[in-house]
Amino acid sequence: MSDKNFNQLSSKFTQNIYGTIKGQIRVQVLMRDLLEHTPLATRKLRILDAGGGFGYLSQKLAAMGHEVVLCDISETLLDKAAQNIAESEIPLSITLRHCAIQDLPDELGQFDIVLCHAVLEWLEDGHQTLAKLERFVSASGYLSLMFYNLEAQRFHALVCGNFDYVENGLKAKKTVRLTPQHAYSLTTIRRWLTDWKLNECHTSGVRIINDYLKARARDQITNESLIDMELKYSTHPCYIELGRYIHIISVK
Repeated sequence: MSDKNFNQLSSKFTQNIYGTIKGQIRVQVLMRDLLEHTPLATRKLRILDAGGGFGYLSQKLAAMGHEVVLCDISETLLDKAAQNIAESEIPLSITLRHCAIQDLPDELGQFDIVLCHAVLEWLEDGHQTLAKLERFVSASGYLSLMFYNLEAQRFHALVCGNFDYVENGLKAKKTVRLTPQHAYSLTTIRRWLTDWKLNECHTSGVRIINDYLKARARDQITNESLIDMELKYSTHPCYIELGRYIHIISVK
């Protein structure tokens, strides 16, 4: 088994992620957290977007004046990033690196913020890869990690009545190409961060409501009201671990 490469699924991937309400919720929560819990809004930063695909977030951050290095294993997604950068109405300071996270050279130096969003669940060895990435975080720098949440995966299956799937250890009989293959618990991630002497400074659940909405309820609300509620309750202690993903910002 090897790390997931989205070369053959790039169009479907970008549409499924950022062309839907799921993607809108993700971006809103991530940007809210980064603006409130890192120096993103106060000074120019050097940022590494590891496994950042076609650089949706990289482009937003570069548009704010930050210097970004974007790496991804998918050449197709990086080609799309290059096209978007070239077509931008304002200059974007984004350096593209076509490589796996594991192959990032030490010569890149360290970064004020390292982003690793929705990548861990596609890796053959998430722990080893994240340990390599952690070394790129500067002293007093930040790691922004968003990962596919094991407990939400289990709870969603339970409320859907998929008891056999739960009893089978959340292993599906048929693999869906865009369904993450490796989920992690918040407890496990927190243990890793502690081992690497990274102090958790903020945690949010991402999609704590959307994935549990009944069909009738979804027809009665707007995207705007849903995003408002997602943001409002994303940090509620009882709901964080209901998030299909969890976002942790930690500082070295």
